[in-house]
Amino acid sequence: MNKVRIGSVGLGRLGLRHAENIASRMQNAELAALCDVDKSKLEETADRLEVRRRFTSFEELIACKDIDAVVLVSPSALHTKQIAAALAAGKHVFSEKPLGVTVEECRQAEKAVEAHPDLVFMLGFMRRFDESYQYAHDKVAAGEIGRPVLFRSYSQDPEKFIQGAIAFAPHSGGQFLDMAVHDIDLARWFTGSEPETVYAIGGCYAHPEFAQYQDGDNVSCLMKFKNDCMVFLFAGRTAPHGYNVETEIIGAKGILRIASVPQKNLVEVLDEHGVRKECSENFLERFDTAYVNEVQEFVNCITTGRKPAVTVYDGKRVSEIAYVCKSAFEQGVLLKF
Repeated sequence: MNKVRIGSVGLGRLGLRHAENIASRMQNAELAALCDVDKSKLEETADRLEVRRRFTSFEELIACKDIDAVVLVSPSALHTKQIAAALAAGKHVFSEKPLGVTVEECRQAEKAVEAHPDLVFMLGFMRRFDESYQYAHDKVAAGEIGRPVLFRSYSQDPEKFIQGAIAFAPHSGGQFLDMAVHDIDLARWFTGSEPETVYAIGGCYAHPEFAQYQDGDNVSCLMKFKNDCMVFLFAGRTAPHGYNVETEIIGAKGILRIASVPQKNLVEVLDEHGVRKECSENFLERFDTAYVNEVQEFVNCITTGRKPAVTVYDGKRVSEIAYVCKSAFEQGVLLKF
C-alpha cells in the first residue's frame, strides 16, 4: 500500500485540525474524503484542502471503495455505531475519545473490533503521543525514578470558554468522563496498574449551572491503585490563566514533572505587567504535535501490518473507571472498583 486513503468524519474544532494534518503533515497518507452534515462547511473545507470526495452521509462515505480508513471526530454519541459500521465496511478506524458514552456502548465497540482482527482500530488518547509525556514514560519504564509512589495530574480549561462548557454540560457525562479520561489513561499508562478504590469531591464554585447535571466546575479524586501507587486527579473549568495540563510522577528515587509551569513556548514577555510567560490558548495548541503523531501512528500500523499500543480495551477500561469516579463524586463515598 503506497498511501492510506483516509476519509475524515466531522469538521468541528478537532475534526478540522485532523483533516488539515492529514492533508499536509502526514507521511504515507492521503486525505481522500471529507464528511460533515454541515454542507457549507464541508464544501469550504474540501475546496481549501483540495479534497474531491465530499459526503454529508456517513453511510455513503464508508461505502466509497476509494477509501481505506476513516478518522472519526464526530459527536461522542455516534462513535460506537460508526466504529462498528466502518469496520463492517472493511475500513480501518481511528476514533477520537470516547469509545462510547456508556460502558455498554464501549462493550459493543469492543465486540465490533474483535470481529475484525484483520483491521486496525485505534483510539485517540493523544497525550501518550506528546513528546514530553513519551520522554517521561520512557524514564519511568527504565526505572530511573524507582517505584512510582504518587501520580498527580491536572487538566484545566480556561474560564473564558466556560459558556461552551455549560452548553455542552447536558451531553458531556460530567467532568470525569469529559475531561479526566485523559488523566485516567495516563495514570494507567505510567503506573502499569489499575485502580482499587476511589474517593471524589468537588463542586460548583463559580458556576451553579453544572449542579443540575450532578456535576461541578471543579472536581477531583484520590485513587489507590493495586500496586499501592497513590493517584490524584483534578479537572477544572475555571482556569484564569489559560489552558493548563500538568503532571507529576513521584518515585522512590526521583520525581518527574511535565509542564508544571504551563507555557505557550519558551518566550518570556517583559512589559508593564513585569516578566511573564504566556499560556496555551486551548488543547489544539498545547497538543498540536501529539495530534499529528497519533494519526501518523495509525497510518504506520496500517502500512506495516501491526496493531497500535492504544487499544479498544484501553477505551473501555478508562470509561469504566471514569464512571466509578463519577459515582463516587455524586455519592460522596469511597468506592471500590
